[in-house]
Amino acid sequence: MKSFQLKGGIPLKGQVRISGSKNTALPLIAASLLTEEPVILKNVPNLEDVRTMVDILKHVGVAVSFRDGTMAITPKSGLGNHLPYESVRKMRASFNVLGPLVMRHGEAHVPLPGGCAIGPRPVDMHLEGMRALGIETTINHGVVSAKRIQTPDAQTFHLRIPSVGTTEQLLSIAVLMEGAEVVLNNVALEPEVQEMALFLNRMGARIEGIGTSALRITGVKRLFGTEYEIIPDRIETGTYLLAALVSRGDVELVGYHPGHNVTLVRKLQEMGADIRESENRIRARYLRPLRGTDIHAEVYPGVPTDLQPQLTVLAAVSEGVSVITDTVFTDRFVHVDELKRLGANCSVRNHTIIVHGVDQLKGAPVKANDLRGAAALILAGINAKDQTVIQNIDYIFRGYEEISSKLRGIGAQCELVEEELAS
Repeated sequence: MKSFQLKGGIPLKGQVRISGSKNTALPLIAASLLTEEPVILKNVPNLEDVRTMVDILKHVGVAVSFRDGTMAITPKSGLGNHLPYESVRKMRASFNVLGPLVMRHGEAHVPLPGGCAIGPRPVDMHLEGMRALGIETTINHGVVSAKRIQTPDAQTFHLRIPSVGTTEQLLSIAVLMEGAEVVLNNVALEPEVQEMALFLNRMGARIEGIGTSALRITGVKRLFGTEYEIIPDRIETGTYLLAALVSRGDVELVGYHPGHNVTLVRKLQEMGADIRESENRIRARYLRPLRGTDIHAEVYPGVPTDLQPQLTVLAAVSEGVSVITDTVFTDRFVHVDELKRLGANCSVRNHTIIVHGVDQLKGAPVKANDLRGAAALILAGINAKDQTVIQNIDYIFRGYEEISSKLRGIGAQCELVEEELAS
């Protein structure tokens, strides 16, 4: 177990290169199970979650090499179709190997997933969609068993909510339903979902309507190997933009995708931040005190829920009152009490965070409880007077590549410290 120690109050200045998108890499690695040919993925971030997905592929008999951001996925003859709980419990994205394994084997057995505790995220919509596509599902002793019973000639499935995981799961099934015409309505619009559809089309799938709320899939007999580059991580991008502003600094991000953070950038400019964009770069400068505002975390293209905790930190050191709601995870507030320990004037009322801005936070020992909450506490420590010690920081390694060295590269005084376990 590690802790993260920071001496705050130092304006961050310099340049950060954005890593590849975790939330793109994970479903693409899972979807590589759909082909019997090699797949090469580039710009893959070296993260704990990515390594967990690699372990899952190896467990079912796939050879994987991963070095310097390039991952080579090479299938062997025959795949296993049972996954152990120990692998799947670590993250929710692991559940998305179920569809590919069913389409390769005819049946598969995958434990219910785990991950960060940020509210209920059931898989019932995954299973409803699978049943609509001719796959029988049962749950026994915490394990989902899925078996392909039939391939309907045509099927339309309407997602109750535009779930990213469900959209990706059903896409991975529909593309190999040879001859079937499948329409998925009310799908998620996130860039990561669009990338998965483009990746599958590169492998020979026939998906139309990419970037719209309705995907039309014509099933094919087989998919082929391909090479694909992972897009920049928009959540990491947002986190470093916010780090620049909470530190009252000046930071440029390289490897930026200008179409993926439009709503966030507008919100930051509304608060008074100076944001300059070019083709693959974005620069955030703190030129004057920022203003509080109303923030609604929503499905794409809204402000991402995965940036809500970090935005709470920015609101906490901005002038006036901010009102923050999260329509995706309506109880994602575990970071609030920890921010209060650092001097933030914030409280939760009726599923809403009310924030009264203060001039600066104050260092204190705090504890991370999830990935994005950990990122929020790091931002708070960057702003705070004196020293902040964040315990249980290991969550951060699930989503931020080389965060210590990247922060030190722009002037942060921070270090990871191995904690001694109590005897």
